[in-house]
Amino acid sequence: MSLDVSPALLEKAERGEVSDAEFVTCVRESLPYAWTVITGVIAEADGAADGFADNETPPPSEAERGQLLRALASDSIRGGLERHFGVKLAFQNCHRVAAFKPSQVDSDRYRAFVSVRGQLLNQSPELRDC
Repeated sequence: MSLDVSPALLEKAERGEVSDAEFVTCVRESLPYAWTVITGVIAEADGAADGFADNETPPPSEAERGQLLRALASDSIRGGLERHFGVKLAFQNCHRVAAFKPSQVDSDRYRAFVSVRGQLLNQSPELRDC
């Protein structure tokens, strides 16, 4: 299961009344490792002159890796986080997460990060089965 959804939040979802704030709170509580990595990258990007930061540290265990994969592989979770923080998240491998300010999405750095070349250059034997 990707998220720990409370009965109250599930009932709201069944009625169609879930706000982004409620959803993001559910994500934060359900995926604490992913939340920490993503908010850390976002904070770094906020302080960077070029509006870019990324995480290259592999998760300490498969459980944490799973959290990060669930957060970034889900369009709704990633989209909710992007809207909440006002950033564009990009993802490579099993742990390399980058945050870009919206003004940087059309930059050379963003295009390089999300390119086929960027993906291939970010491969290593240690990450083969991540």
